[in-house]
Amino acid sequence: MHILWVKTELLHPVDKGGRIRTYQMLRALKRRHRVTYVTLDDGTAAPDAVERAGEYCDELVRVPFAPPAKGSPAFFLDLARNVLSPLPYAVARYRSAALRERIAALCARGGVDVVVCDFLAPSLNVADDLGVPTVLFQHNVEAMIWERHAQVATHPVKRRYMREQWRRMLRHERAECRRFDHVIAVSPQDAAVFRRDYGLTSVSDVPTGVDTAYFRPSGAEPREPHGLVFTGSMDWMPNEDAIDYFVGQILPLLRERVPDVTLTVVGRHPPAAVRALADADPAIRVTGSVPDVRPYIERAAVFIVPIRVGGGTRLKIFEAMAMERPVVSTTIGAEGLPVRDGVDALLADEPRAFADAVAGLLLDPARAAAIGAAAAAAVRAEYGWDGVAERFARLCAAAAGATAGLPSDEAAVSGTA
Repeated sequence: MHILWVKTELLHPVDKGGRIRTYQMLRALKRRHRVTYVTLDDGTAAPDAVERAGEYCDELVRVPFAPPAKGSPAFFLDLARNVLSPLPYAVARYRSAALRERIAALCARGGVDVVVCDFLAPSLNVADDLGVPTVLFQHNVEAMIWERHAQVATHPVKRRYMREQWRRMLRHERAECRRFDHVIAVSPQDAAVFRRDYGLTSVSDVPTGVDTAYFRPSGAEPREPHGLVFTGSMDWMPNEDAIDYFVGQILPLLRERVPDVTLTVVGRHPPAAVRALADADPAIRVTGSVPDVRPYIERAAVFIVPIRVGGGTRLKIFEAMAMERPVVSTTIGAEGLPVRDGVDALLADEPRAFADAVAGLLLDPARAAAIGAAAAAAVRAEYGWDGVAERFARLCAAAAGATAGLPSDEAAVSGTA
C-alpha cells in the first residue's frame, strides 16, 4: 500500500507526544508499506531533520512555510485578523495554498492508495476532489481541549477568548471529520465522542503504543526516594496548566506529609511562568529540553500527570509505565488509556486526593514498586508499536476499499461492516 502522509512539520527532534506517535507509527508502517511524507517546513526543525526523514518515509516532500513567530508583532497582528475569521486560529495559521497544490499533484501522478491527514491542523489543505480515499488521524478531540481550557481559565478575557475558540473549533472539527472518508481516533473514548457529537459513522480507534525496548530501566540511576517527575512539551498549554495546578494547589498539601518532596519538570520550551516556579522554590527543577528523558524518569520515585486540560491519550504515561515507575494521574490525564486504578496506576482528581495518592507511594516504596512492575508488565504485553501500526494499516486499507477478504471482525473494526 502507498500512503501519502500529510503533516505540518518534520519529525526531528522527536520531542513531543504528537511527533513521537507519528514517528513510531510511520517507522513501523514503512517496513511493509510505501510512505510519501508531505509537510510544511518552516525551517525550525533539527539540522538533521531532512537527512533523518528516511527513518520514517520513503519519499519526503517539503513545502516552504513562514508563519509569524509566536510572541512577535506579526503573530499578534495575525491573531487580530483572526477575530473576523470563522476558523480557530490554531487551524487557520496552517492554511497553505502551496501545500494544497502539492498534495493534489502527488495524487494526480497516480499510485497513491490512501491520503492520511495527521492531526486536524493541515486538513484544510486536503481537497475534496483528490480522487484518492482520505483518512483523518485525530490524536485528540481538538474541540474538547479548548472547551476544557475555557472551563479552567480564571481571567475573564482569557476565558472569553477560549470559549470563542472552542465554538469555532467545534464547528470546524465537526465539518472536517465529516468530509474525510474515515476518521481514526487514538482511544475508544475519543471515537465515541466523534460518533455522538459529530454524527460520524466511519470512525475507528487505534491504541497508543510505546517502544518497550527503549523504555526500560537501566539500573544505573540512583533513586530519589521523595522525587517526583513530570515530562512533556512545556510549550503545550495543557502541560503548563498541569504544572501550575500541581505547584499551586497540590504541592502544599503534599508537603504536609512529605516535607522534603522534590519535583523535576522535564520538557522543551518551558515558558517564563514555569521557570519562575523553579526560581522561587529550590525543591523544583525545570530542565528544558533534554536528550533523553529516561534517566529522569528512572531516578524519580513517582511519575505525576496532574493534567486538567487535554484530549487524546498521553504517551508519557505508557513511557513511565514501561520504565516501571508508579504513575499518579488525574482522570483526564489518563483518559483513553487502559490503566487500572489501584493496580498499575493511581487516579485522583481533587488536590487533596492527588496529594494523598502521591504521599502514599512515597511513604510505601514496596507498594510503589508493585504498581510499577504491574504497569510495565501490562504495556510490554500489549502495546508495542508494531501491533499498533498493523491495526492502523488495516484501517487505511479498509478506507481504500481493500476490505474484501478481511475477516469479519477486522471489517467491523474498520467501520465498514
